[in-house]
Amino acid sequence: MPLNAAGDHQYIQRETRLPKTETLLADRYIRLLYGPAREAAPALFRALTAPFFSRFLAFLNYDAPLGLPAARALRAATQLGIDVGECIAPQTVLSSPRNLFERQIRYWSLRPMPAHPSAVASPADSRMLPGSFSRNSALFLKEKFFTFPELIGADKGCWQRVFQGGDYAVFRLTPEKYHYNHCPVSGRVIDFYEIDGACHSCNPGAVVATAGPYSKNRRTVTVIDTDVGGGTGLGKVAMIEVVALMIGAILQCYSAHRYDHPQPVVPGLFVERGQPKSLYRPGSSVDVLIFEPGRVAFSSDIVDNLNRFDVCSRFTEHFGRPLVETEVAVRSEIGRAAQGVAHRGEPSENHAPGIRFEARKPKFIGG
Repeated sequence: MPLNAAGDHQYIQRETRLPKTETLLADRYIRLLYGPAREAAPALFRALTAPFFSRFLAFLNYDAPLGLPAARALRAATQLGIDVGECIAPQTVLSSPRNLFERQIRYWSLRPMPAHPSAVASPADSRMLPGSFSRNSALFLKEKFFTFPELIGADKGCWQRVFQGGDYAVFRLTPEKYHYNHCPVSGRVIDFYEIDGACHSCNPGAVVATAGPYSKNRRTVTVIDTDVGGGTGLGKVAMIEVVALMIGAILQCYSAHRYDHPQPVVPGLFVERGQPKSLYRPGSSVDVLIFEPGRVAFSSDIVDNLNRFDVCSRFTEHFGRPLVETEVAVRSEIGRAAQGVAHRGEPSENHAPGIRFEARKPKFIGG
C-alpha cells in the first residue's frame, strides 16, 4: 500500500499524557523506498534493505568525525533531543556520530527502577505498543507487525507452543535514542539464538507498508525463565532484538553492575532486571517482548493511551483502529505479573489486569 505522504505520526508522552508529533528522520526517502521503488523495482528494494547496504549507510552516517567545535556539536545533539549531560563521558560522545549513538549514560541515577518484585521494566528508551495473540484479549492484533511463528523462528516449535496465545509489547527505538537494551525481567537464560533476515526501516510508514516487517528482519531471541529463585515470577519471557535500517550488528554485553565486565548472553546466565544486556550498532531498531498466556498485566496508562482517538498515528490510520504508542523510559515499569498465578504481586491502580477478557567476552550478532 502506498504511504500517506502528508500524514503526521504522534505518540503520547507518558508523564504528561499529551500527544507529541514525531520528527521522522529521512521520511521522504523512506516513503520513496517503500512506495514507488518497492513496487516498480523490487530487486532494487531488496538490495537497499539488505544487511550489506544497511552497514554501508551506517558507515556513511556514523563513522565520520563530526568535525564541529564542541559547542556546535552540543547544539546539534540538543536539536536531536539528546541530553549529553546524561552521558558518562560527554566530551567523548561529541567526537563522532557513532560515539553519540553508542553513548553510555548514568542510568543507575537517571532511569529509576520499579521497586515491586513482579514489575516488568522497559528494555529501552522507546515508544511502546502493547498487544496480544489471544482473540479473547482487548489487545488482540492479527499479524499487524509480525507473523508470530516467523518472528520467534519457524523451526522453534517448542517456543511457539509456550507463547501461543500470549501477550507482547513492541518497543520502537528511534535513531536519537539511547541504544543500550536492558533486561526487562530477572531470571535465567534458557535459550539464545539468532535469525537472519533483512534490515527494513522501523519508520511507522515503512511498517504499515510491509506485511510483518519485524519478523522479516535480522534478529536475536533470548528466552528467560523468570520462575526461578530471584526471578520476577512471570513464567518464560522471550526478548527479541530486531535490527532495522543502518543497524549492522547487535553486541551482546550483559553487565551485572553498571557497564562493568560485559559478558555474552548464553544459556545458564542469570540476568537481573534493569541491567544492560546488549547494544544496537547503529540506526533505528525494535525490541519485542513476548509473555506466556495470562502472565502479564500491562500498565493501565499505556493501555489507555493505545486506544486514544485524539492522536494522529500512522498505525491507527492504516490498521483502522486506535494504535497509539506511549513513550517509555528504559527501566521504567510497563507491567506486572498478572493476578492469580504463582509469584504474583499485589496490583496497583496503575495496572490493568483486565486487558484479557474471559467470555468477554562480548559477542557480536550480524557484524
